[in-house]
Amino acid sequence: MKKRGCTFAAALGLFLLAAAPSSVYAAPTFPQEVSIGGQSLGGMTQDEADATVTNHVDALMNLPVTINVEDNSNTTTAGELGLSWSNRDVVEKAAKKYTTGNLASQFVARADAKKNPENLELSLATDPQKLEAFVQESCKDTLTAPKDATIRRENGAFVITESQDGTSVDLEETKKALDTQLTGAFSGTDQDAVVVDANVIMQKARITTEDLATIQDVLGTYTTDFATSGAARSTNLTVGAEKINGTVLMPGEEFSGYAWLAPFTLANGYRSAAAYENGQVVDSIGGGVCQISTTLYNAVLGAELEVTQRQNHSMIVTYVPPSQDAAIAGTYKDLKFKNNYTTPLYIEGYTEGKKLTFTIYGKETRPANRKVEYLSETIARTDPGAPKEIVDNTLAPGARVRTQSAHIGLKSRLWKIVTVDGAETERTLLYTDSYNASKAIYRVGPATAPAVAPGTQETAAQTQEATPEPETTSPTEADKPTGESGGPGVASPGEANR
Repeated sequence: MKKRGCTFAAALGLFLLAAAPSSVYAAPTFPQEVSIGGQSLGGMTQDEADATVTNHVDALMNLPVTINVEDNSNTTTAGELGLSWSNRDVVEKAAKKYTTGNLASQFVARADAKKNPENLELSLATDPQKLEAFVQESCKDTLTAPKDATIRRENGAFVITESQDGTSVDLEETKKALDTQLTGAFSGTDQDAVVVDANVIMQKARITTEDLATIQDVLGTYTTDFATSGAARSTNLTVGAEKINGTVLMPGEEFSGYAWLAPFTLANGYRSAAAYENGQVVDSIGGGVCQISTTLYNAVLGAELEVTQRQNHSMIVTYVPPSQDAAIAGTYKDLKFKNNYTTPLYIEGYTEGKKLTFTIYGKETRPANRKVEYLSETIARTDPGAPKEIVDNTLAPGARVRTQSAHIGLKSRLWKIVTVDGAETERTLLYTDSYNASKAIYRVGPATAPAVAPGTQETAAQTQEATPEPETTSPTEADKPTGESGGPGVASPGEANR
């Protein structure tokens, strides 16, 4: 044992003497038993080894590369596909082991290499984006994009256009095969050309014919009336309903009323009509579309979809009971819900005979003996107070023209009640809402008639006719506050809610 220790010490001493840095000695080099990608690094310094590998990789840049996509073959070069040496640090790590590390460790590493020669792993890689661009361009006539099935409702029946599967290249797997062959070309096993069969996969349509065929049943439906609405507001309801009509919601997808209805512009088909803003009725482009979100919301309740966002109006509305409304204002008030079924949903929306209807179709999975209803409960009321009068000198003395009806303030809540075979099994509180009270506003004539310039023919009656009431105000109930009902929409401060 003592003799072996002496022998090792002597060998180490000779190695240290040979490897000791000096201006007389050459820089440390790799032992002959070390190679990379099958290419020997023996006798090379770290810098020389790095340069050798780099030059060898550069020589592969013009190597022809053919990619076969089914019956379509296209050839380019390794350089055009962004070939690079992807693990450049492998030489540096080996140098620390054999040439620049602790001298004792170097001695052990070199001794081990003599017994077990080391071939450093080389990784060559193409650029995934350049590979994808080449495949897509060269195979655009071979690969086909999938086509989703479509569905529409005509004459009370569903019509489905069938889906079509497509083909695509699994770029990740194709890149792996290509990089492996290029690394082999470095070692000299394939230096003439590289040929790769692309991994072609079938790509199914996102929405299939089978998916849409499950849409058969009415899951929830609701209708509201807009008989007192003028032409502009009626137009907005029709335009908004058409934008949502035909929407398909796949399982897990979320619907946003604002995303489907916006922008509220003349160019998008809307007109200026009454809406709520800061507790008052104002004209706003798209005024009235809150009735769309409200009607749809009640159909959603009937279908028992997952409501992810819903806010009530600032003042009570006329077309649904309290706490059964859903406002839209900018992006901070929106109606959002998810398809929590395992099959697709179809949303139908239309106006007919001054009525707005939304129906949600899908595959009914709820038991036939289970029924759901919603109960609106008013728990507090606030009187709007005396009307507000604004003197208008353009009116005749004693004339009184209402510009906004009064709104009773309310606090209400909405209950979901489930019965099975007529017996209540569940009662859930969904929302508790507060609605602002709002005074009636009148324009009134002055106490005495203003002086009329000679030649002026305008009469007080003509002046009053030129100032119509908001379209949502009942002309027969001018002094009656709006009770558990009210105007056309709600708004954030400074932004009219439709």
